[in-house]
Amino acid sequence: MGSRDQGAARRLRTAALTHYRQFAAIDWSGAKGRRHKGIALAVCDAGSEAPRLIAPPSGAWSRTQILEWLLGHADAPLLVGIDCSFSAPFVARGAHLPGETETTSAAELWAYVDAHSDDEDLGAASFLEQRRGRHFYLGAADGPKRDFLHWRACEIANDGATKPTTVYDAIGAAQVAKASFAGMRLLHRLTGQVPVWPFDPLPTSGATLVEIYTAIAARAAGLPRGRSKLRDAAALDAALTAIGSAPHAPLARYDDHATDAILTAAWLRANADRVELWHPPGLAADVRRTEGWTFGVA
Repeated sequence: MGSRDQGAARRLRTAALTHYRQFAAIDWSGAKGRRHKGIALAVCDAGSEAPRLIAPPSGAWSRTQILEWLLGHADAPLLVGIDCSFSAPFVARGAHLPGETETTSAAELWAYVDAHSDDEDLGAASFLEQRRGRHFYLGAADGPKRDFLHWRACEIANDGATKPTTVYDAIGAAQVAKASFAGMRLLHRLTGQVPVWPFDPLPTSGATLVEIYTAIAARAAGLPRGRSKLRDAAALDAALTAIGSAPHAPLARYDDHATDAILTAAWLRANADRVELWHPPGLAADVRRTEGWTFGVA
């Protein structure tokens, strides 16, 4: 197929994006337990009104309640970003968990993690703990940390610098391992009910899930590295203005989870029609099937 034909095909594929009229961002958590203050959900409509937080049904969200919310909105023209990694590295080593898994797709990994996790509320902390020192780093007793640092293609897509933390590093405030493997259990429960980009074809109606990295939204709003957390109304409004959103309705409490969700939902709305974000150069067929991609990494 020539370059003109490829461009035409790409435009046709991306025409499906025009049906999204609602946008949501979920700040996710892999913490143990049933209720999680680290989960926040913000939603906005097409236009420029600021995203609004969706109050949890009972004090704090559970992961199961987020699953139920997503299933309840499966038919809505909704684009949802979830702040966790949707898969583990595969391409560089030919396996998600070398020596253990025979999974050759992200969907198979989701099923494997779900089948081997019995934590409450779709948690996966025990999945990591049972494999510490083999696949996951949870502390100095597991050996040199550098032995666990393996990356997905999208995590080294631009200049090769490994900016996001790897899903095999499960220690420290910045770790994403527990949230990501809990997220895989969520994705498994959504299989066949809500399409997940880039693993599934983009639909022409209904909801779609994408992986997001809230720091991308923060950078787009002009926030410097290391100072991307918004903890007051003025800072949040300044960031929203920078990406074309109206000011937000005052919050009862300003924390990283709420402000990350609000800002990222607005960023997702502002960038959902950028064709290049849906077709990044590094998203080869094997990467698409096994590792996925973070929306916003071009």
